[in-house]
Formats: sequence, C-alpha cells, structure tokens
Amino acid sequence: MSKYLGPTSIAAMNFASIKSNAAAWLCQGNSPRRLALTLALGFTIGCFPVVGIPTAICAVLALGLRLNLPAIQAANYVVMPLQLVLIVPFVRLGGWLLASGPSNASNAGGLLHMSPHQLLSSLSGLAAHAVLGWLILAVPAVALMTFTLTLVLRRIPALAAPEAAN
Repeated sequence: MSKYLGPTSIAAMNFASIKSNAAAWLCQGNSPRRLALTLALGFTIGCFPVVGIPTAICAVLALGLRLNLPAIQAANYVVMPLQLVLIVPFVRLGGWLLASGPSNASNAGGLLHMSPHQLLSSLSGLAAHAVLGWLILAVPAVALMTFTLTLVLRRIPALAAPEAAN
C-alpha cells in the first residue's frame, strides 16, 4: 500500500533538504574563523553604498581569497535592504569628514533643475562621500563581526571538527 504524501509533508521534506544543503554549503570544511571572516566580509560589503556593486566585489573577493562563495553571497543578499537604508547616513558621514558645505543635490527640487552634466557631477560627489563614509566604518565592522561570529560559530559542533583538523 502506498502512503499518501500531502502538500505539507512534501513541503517539509523540501525544507529539510534545503536546510541540509545550506548547512553543507556554509561548512564546506571551513574553520569557524574562516567562515566568520567570509560572513563578516559579505555583510560589510553588502552595505556598500553604490547599488549593484557589492555582488561583484563579493565574488571577486571570494575567488581571490578562496572564501566560501555561497556564504559570502548569502550574507551580501541578507543585508541588501540595509544597504539602501544606509546610503544617506554614509553620504552625511562622508560629507562631514570632508567638511563640505550643503550640496545642491541635497534636495530633490535642486536635482530636477540641473543639467545632465551638473546632475552627474553632483551624484558622483555624493557617491564619493558615501563610499568614504562606508570605508571609515567597514574595517572596524569586519574586525568586530569576525571576532564575534568566530565565538558563535565555534559553539556549533559541525563547524568545530574542521577547526580541530587545521
């Protein structure tokens, strides 16, 4: 006699499969410290204040430093909404660090009355301020997150075994 599998039991089986695959991708024989660095870089680069750039930066870093590509991209995608929220604070921090006065691009009405050349110039200046603000906070953020995540990940038994082998 065949056992009927309803939609909820099939969904539960698929979720369990996805969960085990995700755990395997995250571990991939990495030590907790290396995985913590991977996640910290993904979270921090995911907040880079220029939309569309973090995915490429994460991929290049993961391939260049031999980090876990799925883990760094997952961390990048998790913080993507935060990236949009942090653009304005990064612009303000960068502007404050450079002690620049109020910009013509700071109000939306000013942007509408600019020529394309002036608009591009103003937006590139704002992007430079945002990147500077991000750079000031990125290095301490990676260090702090790496330290904290290492402590947390060492408590996971599946991750403690690869560290003992290193």
